[in-house]
Amino acid sequence: MKRPLIAGNWKMNTTREQAVTLAEGIRDHTRNTEHADVLVCPPFPYLDAVGSTLKDSQVQLGAQDLYHQPEGAYTGEVSSQMITDLGCRFVLIGHSERRHIIGESNSLIHQKVHAALDASLGAVLCVGETLEQRNNGQTETILEQQLLAGLTGVSEKQLLSVTVAYEPVWAIGTGKTATPDQAEEAHAHLRKLITERYNTDSSELVRVLYGGSVKPENASELMSQTNVDGALVGGASLYVDSFIGIIDALIQDS
Repeated sequence: MKRPLIAGNWKMNTTREQAVTLAEGIRDHTRNTEHADVLVCPPFPYLDAVGSTLKDSQVQLGAQDLYHQPEGAYTGEVSSQMITDLGCRFVLIGHSERRHIIGESNSLIHQKVHAALDASLGAVLCVGETLEQRNNGQTETILEQQLLAGLTGVSEKQLLSVTVAYEPVWAIGTGKTATPDQAEEAHAHLRKLITERYNTDSSELVRVLYGGSVKPENASELMSQTNVDGALVGGASLYVDSFIGIIDALIQDS
C-alpha cells in the first residue's frame, strides 16, 4: 500500500529566518509521524538552510521547479544537479502558476519531468483546469492532455518516482475548494488514464494529491476520498499549526 504524502509549497514566501523557524516547527511536530510522508518545498535561496534544519528528520526536502538542461548558459535557471546537491529528493513540475503566469507549455513540462527522473528525483507533476475550462466541460480533456504529455516516454519503472497533483486552478489561493466529490471525480479520471497508459498495478502505486485551498477544516473530508492520496498545500503550509493540522487529518483517515 502506498504511503500518503503531504507536500507544502511555500512559493515565493518567507525570509531566511522565517523559513528556518517554519522548518523547525514542522520537524519537531512530525518526529513520530509514521503513516505518511511529509515534504516541504521552500524558495530556492533557502533550500540549503532548510535542508540543514531538516537533516536526519522525517521531513523531506523538495524544490519548486528545475530547468530541463543539466548545465549551460541559462541565466537565472536552476538544474537538477544543483537541487540534488542541496539535498532535494523531490521537485514540483508544471505547477499552475508556472503554466499560467510563466507560460510553461506541456512540451517544456514533459522535458522537466525527464530531467527530474534522470537525476533520480521524485517528480510531482501538477495538472489542473481553469474555471473557464471546467464551465465549458473540458476538465477531463485538459487533465488528459497535461497528464499524458508529462508522462510521454516515462517507463513503468520510472513511473514509481512520479507523483501526480491535481490542482484545479480556480481553487488555488482563492479560498474556493473543490468539493470532495469533484476531487474524487478528477482523481479517479487521472487514475484511469494512468491505468490505460500502463496497467492497474502500476496505477495503484502512483500517489495522486489534491491541491487547492487545502486547510485543516476541509482536509479530513478530502483525504477520505478513495483516490486522494495526500495533499499539495499552499498557503496553509506557511503556518506550523495549520500544516500539522492537515497532516493529522490525513493520518486519521489513512
